[in-house]
Amino acid sequence: MSRTFELESFRDCEAALRNINLKQALYDAGKVVMDGVLLTLHGAAHSERRAVEVRVFRRNFFRHYEKTVFPATLAETLRPFVAAGRADLIELGYRATANLTADFAGIDRPERTVEETELLIRLVKKFSEGATMVHSTRDKVELEGEVLDALAVFDKRFNQPSVARRRELLADPQTPSEALPRDVLTVILQAGDELDMDGAALNREMAFYMQAGAHSTANAVVHSVHEILLWANDDAERWARLADPVFVQRCVHESLRLHPASPQAWRSGTCPMHVAGAGEIAAGDKVVLDLFTANRDRDLFGEGADRFDPDRTMPANMLPSGLTFGIGLHTCLGRELDGGVPVKPGSDPATHQYGIVALLVIALLELGARLNPADPPTPDPKTSRPNWGRYPIIFTKV
Repeated sequence: MSRTFELESFRDCEAALRNINLKQALYDAGKVVMDGVLLTLHGAAHSERRAVEVRVFRRNFFRHYEKTVFPATLAETLRPFVAAGRADLIELGYRATANLTADFAGIDRPERTVEETELLIRLVKKFSEGATMVHSTRDKVELEGEVLDALAVFDKRFNQPSVARRRELLADPQTPSEALPRDVLTVILQAGDELDMDGAALNREMAFYMQAGAHSTANAVVHSVHEILLWANDDAERWARLADPVFVQRCVHESLRLHPASPQAWRSGTCPMHVAGAGEIAAGDKVVLDLFTANRDRDLFGEGADRFDPDRTMPANMLPSGLTFGIGLHTCLGRELDGGVPVKPGSDPATHQYGIVALLVIALLELGARLNPADPPTPDPKTSRPNWGRYPIIFTKV
C-alpha cells in the first residue's frame, strides 16, 4: 500500500520540486483535460515537449507582448467596465487575460467579438474546473462530462481552425519565417513527428495552456488587489506609494508569495529514494508539498511571514514570489509574462518589465478601484481552493 508524506518547510518543498525522480501527481483526477500535457509529462517526454515549447517563451517575446500587444488589449477590456463605473474583478481579469493567453498559445479568434470571447472564457473556466477536479466540491462524473463537452466545442470552434491555418502557412515554401505566428501551437506543428501528438493530445495541450494562463493570472490579479486594498485602507501615505509602478510590482510579488496559484503540489515516487522532510519513500508513495505553508515559512520570512508586507526583505537568491511559479524542470514557462522581472538598482521604470498581473493592478489603481460597499466579495463555493467566486469593485476616479 502506498503512503502519503507531507512537506511544509520551504527548503524541503524546494528540494522536492527539484527532484527529477518525483513525478507530477496533483492532476491525476483531472486527466480528462490534463492527460499527457506538458505539466503532467515526466522524464524524457517532458524534456522533449518543453524543449520545443520553450522556444516561444523568451524574454524579448514577453517584452514585446507587455509593451506592444497588451496595452491595446487592456484598454479594450477596461472600456465597458469603466463606462459602467464598476466591475466584477474576476470577470474583468478573465477578459483581459483570455485573449492574451490565446495569442501565445496559438488559438485564433477570427471574429474578435464579445460573444466569441465570452464563449472562450466559458470553455476556459470549464477546463480549469476539470484540471483542479481533485479540489472540486461538485459531482466528479457530472463535471467530467461537462469538460468533455467543452473540449469538443473548443476543438471544433477554435483549435482545428487554428491548426489548419498554421499548417497551410507551414506548407507554403513562400511563407517567410517572420510571417509565421509566434506561439506554442506553431512550434508544436513545426516539430511534427518529433513530438508525435495526435489530434486529441494537441487539443488538450491547447486547452491546458488556455486554462493555466487565463485562470491563474485572473486569480492572481484578484488576490493582489484584495491584499493592496486591505494594506492601504485609509492610509494616505500608503496610497501615495501606490502611484509608483515599481512599488506596485513589489506588492504583486508579495501577494503571489502568499497566494500560490496551486496551494499544493503533489508528487509520487518513481523509485525508492530519500526525500528531505519525509525520509525514505518507495515507488508509488505520494508526497504532498504544501506550497501555501512553505511560502509562509517563518524560518525564512520571519515572524510576520503570514502578513502582506511589500517592504519585506527577502532571503538572498530567492524570487520574491517564493515557490509560487514552481522551480526546477516544472518551473512555469509564463513566470516572467505574469510576474515580470524583479527590479534591480538603476532599473528604468519606463522600460522595466512589470508582468501582466502588475500592469493590470496598476491600471485598476489608476482608475481608483475600491471594494463595492454595497456588494462584498464572496468565496468560490465550487472548490476547496482559497479562490474568490465574486469580487465586485467600483471605480472612483472615472
